[in-house]
Amino acid sequence: MLMRTDPFREFDRIAQQVLGTGQGTWSRPTAMPMDAYRHGDVFVVEFDLPGVDPDGIELSVERNVLTVRAERRPSLREENVEMQVSERPLGVYSRQLFLGETLDTEHIDADYSAGVLTLRIPVAERAKPRTITVSHRDADRKEINA
Repeated sequence: MLMRTDPFREFDRIAQQVLGTGQGTWSRPTAMPMDAYRHGDVFVVEFDLPGVDPDGIELSVERNVLTVRAERRPSLREENVEMQVSERPLGVYSRQLFLGETLDTEHIDADYSAGVLTLRIPVAERAKPRTITVSHRDADRKEINA
């Protein structure tokens, strides 16, 4: 699997923390942390999305590019409240992964539980290792005399 990397993403994240501009927008989303690993014949990707409503998560695959977008909206609060501390980032998060040809993008399984979005992507049948039987035909051997 190849992942799209942005060399300035980490710099942007640090700048957002320092400047307090951690809210992503649809035109400039914030990155989301993830882990990816292979477990047998399944490739597993886990994204941290705490506080995101499942209805605010969008997944799409186009030409082996998996795009995950999520929006963390403000919680419903009573009107006329005076906010004392606001450290939980809101806004839009996005991540794109380039999936190799060896993965079956037609059968991706997605599960969202306890703030973690888990994707299970099976390895395509054509990419699984297989044993090839070598046949031999002693009866068909012909001797060539020169």
